[in-house]
Amino acid sequence: MQHIIDRFISYITIDTESDPNSQTTPSTEKQWNLANKLVEELKTIGLEDVTIDDKAYIMATLPSNVDHEVPTIGFVSHFDTSPDFSGANVKPQIVENYDGKDIVLNAEKNIVLSPNYFKDLLQYKGQTIITTDGTTLLGADDKAGITEIVSAMEYLIQHPEIKHGKIRIGFTPDEEIGRGAHHFDVEKFGAQWAYTMDGSQIGELEYENFNAAGAKITFKGKSVHPGYAKGKMINSMLLANEFINELPKGETPEETKGYEGFFHVHHIKGNIEETVLELIIRDHNKKKFEKRKELIEKIAKKFNKKFAKKFGEDIVIAVVKDQYYNMKEKVLPVKHIVDIAEKAMKELNIKPIIKPIRGGTDGSQLSFMGLPCPNIFAGGHNFHGKYEYVPAESIQKATDVIVKIAELTAIPGIFDKSEKTKTKK
Repeated sequence: MQHIIDRFISYITIDTESDPNSQTTPSTEKQWNLANKLVEELKTIGLEDVTIDDKAYIMATLPSNVDHEVPTIGFVSHFDTSPDFSGANVKPQIVENYDGKDIVLNAEKNIVLSPNYFKDLLQYKGQTIITTDGTTLLGADDKAGITEIVSAMEYLIQHPEIKHGKIRIGFTPDEEIGRGAHHFDVEKFGAQWAYTMDGSQIGELEYENFNAAGAKITFKGKSVHPGYAKGKMINSMLLANEFINELPKGETPEETKGYEGFFHVHHIKGNIEETVLELIIRDHNKKKFEKRKELIEKIAKKFNKKFAKKFGEDIVIAVVKDQYYNMKEKVLPVKHIVDIAEKAMKELNIKPIIKPIRGGTDGSQLSFMGLPCPNIFAGGHNFHGKYEYVPAESIQKATDVIVKIAELTAIPGIFDKSEKTKTKK
């Protein structure tokens, strides 16, 4: 397992933070540092057709070692890290044989990773935990996924007795800013389906995600000297506040779970004359998703009608744009690809945790681009912040799952069995 730990650390110590304000792909020049390293490493371990394009999308092939027809499958991860927290100068700490107590990340700043708050830690007692030093994120999202894919391919090359079909792997930039699949060449990738290794705790297997939209709402106002403002001033900041209060109570990220959708106000900036409010809209159910978008438009129209005479034009301008959709509708017709992943976990004594993703994934966009793509655990917890950690054993287990999926996919008749199971259900 030390080999896997060393590989993971070699990735996370390279800063690959993406930038949502950049118009280039990749969004930051520094992502090339890891991308180029990965290309050389893939060649070194013996993969074929290793390519990197002008936008840093990496693809490679592990050829089939069976003489019967087997579908080509793929595994995908992203190498950028979230701009929500610094990914520069990552200094990982390795806690061996974790005792279930508090882990001091940074004594000087009194930053502690405690199971009293992060209860999931307790399921990893006795394992090797890789943490941050409290000043950066770790980068397990999704460098753990890259570690697992590279390590699994290396293992299959070193163990030709394990039979498998053709396997394609893909590494992408800018997933954390929603662009990971934007320039992914599905036709070039050439797989019938794939799996993103980008989930969290061990056992996660996901093929449902939110339908997602973003809304940018601009509020206009009129600035008048406050001493003479009676009946004349229109404060755009107060309009924005009133708009927020029109949204359904209790339907925010911090008050919802499971399949429950939400409105999430994430940015607001303004003055008396103009305020811009940004929020995201999420729901697993397509009809409820459409109703949420309609509600934004309905509230905006209500405000515009109210201020029509006083302001003389629309006082609220709402722009709502879809971002991605629930991949369930693309995966269910080929449900056997989920069944195979579930079977792989069970054969490795991993309890599958099949649940909806309360977010998005490259797999969602890829599924709608013609590459059905469920999501499998990568092992990390507390992504996008200083409390991020990953058990080394989870990275190893995810690596084993990839190997097992490759092995199961090469068994003649495995799809017929899966289709019968699906029909019975």
